[in-house]
Amino acid sequence: MTESSALAGNECPVELRGITKIYPGNPRRVNDRVDLSLHKGEILCLAGENGAGKTTLMKILYGVEVPTEGEILVRGKPVKIASPMTANRLGIGMVFQHFMLFPELTVAQNVVMGLEPVKFGIFYDKAKAEAAVNAIIEAHHFSIEADKPVHDLTLGQMQQVEILKLLYRNVEIIILDEPTAVLIEQEIVSLFKTLKALVLAGKSIILITHKLREIKQISDRVAVMRRGELVDIRNTNEIDEYDISRMMIGSDFTETFRQKKEKAEGALGVLTAKPVLTFDHVTVKRRGQKRLLLDNISFAVKAGEILGFAGVGGNGLGVLEAVLGGFLPVTSGKIYHREKDISRFDASALRREGLAYVPADRLRVGSAPNATVNENIILNRRHEFSPGGFLNFKAVRSFSADLIRRFDIAGEGDQSTVTLSGGNIQKMILAREIDQFRDYIVFSEPAWGLDIAASAYVYGEIEKFRDRGAAVILISTNLDEILSLADRIIIFYRGTIAAELNNSDSIPNIKEEIGVFMMGLKKPAGVTK
Repeated sequence: MTESSALAGNECPVELRGITKIYPGNPRRVNDRVDLSLHKGEILCLAGENGAGKTTLMKILYGVEVPTEGEILVRGKPVKIASPMTANRLGIGMVFQHFMLFPELTVAQNVVMGLEPVKFGIFYDKAKAEAAVNAIIEAHHFSIEADKPVHDLTLGQMQQVEILKLLYRNVEIIILDEPTAVLIEQEIVSLFKTLKALVLAGKSIILITHKLREIKQISDRVAVMRRGELVDIRNTNEIDEYDISRMMIGSDFTETFRQKKEKAEGALGVLTAKPVLTFDHVTVKRRGQKRLLLDNISFAVKAGEILGFAGVGGNGLGVLEAVLGGFLPVTSGKIYHREKDISRFDASALRREGLAYVPADRLRVGSAPNATVNENIILNRRHEFSPGGFLNFKAVRSFSADLIRRFDIAGEGDQSTVTLSGGNIQKMILAREIDQFRDYIVFSEPAWGLDIAASAYVYGEIEKFRDRGAAVILISTNLDEILSLADRIIIFYRGTIAAELNNSDSIPNIKEEIGVFMMGLKKPAGVTK
């Protein structure tokens, strides 16, 4: 515990009481009656797997989201926080995982935006702005200069600019969402020094993270969320990393959820089948970033199996999905579809090659929001409904109506897709991709937002693909989903393959074993650093 938090006692600048968040069209509670308080002068880590509700809860505190139910107290008084501006006035600020900066502007211009000092009542006072920002930089020993353009900064320095924006606005409560996700080790050390200095200066900090070593290193208390609920709040010095891991992942997994899988061996039995898709030492690097997004990844998925990929945010699953979908080129290494090199194929070429793909981002990646349901359902196969070059609208409507019925989509074929609920957009994309499957299929978070019946239907379809000899790649942050479906499981940690396991009943405590690798508590054989 830091000195300042030890002196602070139980004074709570912020209290959340009974916070519940439910999105229209989605019966799942993203936050479920959460009670949480922040002590003055402490660093509180809000931990949990992807989808646990951490970021949504903090967006509610910052005024980006409105709670369905519940109450927020700031310094003991009930408040309504309808916008980030309101939050700032109450002394609350938030730094998001994706920085909100204008690269072409200077540090000072980014920091003072919206509260610019002026001279003669109208003109931007550049000298006064830079002096004010430099004063904060010097007071907190930041490694940046007020007059430097943001596009010349490292990611760690950009993060300092985001924190500067809050300090310039005199916030007392700072929320940071996965602040170390894109930082290299030296930048993480620098950030933690900054956070500890801020606490000693009287600030209170909430850190959203899932990284166990960092939780132990930086926090006074840790609050763990799972499936929208607050599981527990503990003093960090009273628990170890394995305790936190168990709370995050849960111990309520039962064999009734995990189904026995009998593979169809047939002519393309998985033991003798050749790989359908192969990654051969694939590396992905982003320009200007030292840390590799994917680091020397090799695997193969065969016909007649489901290969599951597990991990937590910021460790490479999203990058893997982008590469598989043709949206992100590889820096080095090769990708083969059967024996054909598809390393440089874009999304359209991969579709022609045989890819079916259900993305995690249904609205921006998986659909054309302003098109109709009918148009989205035939998005990749218009030629099949255009004999002689003219679209057969009757055939399109009949085909679309059949999929709408089979997948229980609450909408009409001529309805604009953007007017559907998130869950129904998801069903529409699943219907399209499952029906058009040719060779191999990638599912990313396939049951996100679906109710129990719809989820069971999707899982059944995924298993049918496997049983009829398909190669299925399943990317999911839901370990129960992975364990229920996958034949083999590859675990990602910091852009590398931390482990590969057969999904077998013979592995004791397999869920905890996967969690240990996901959190970086256990290294692959031969890796020491």
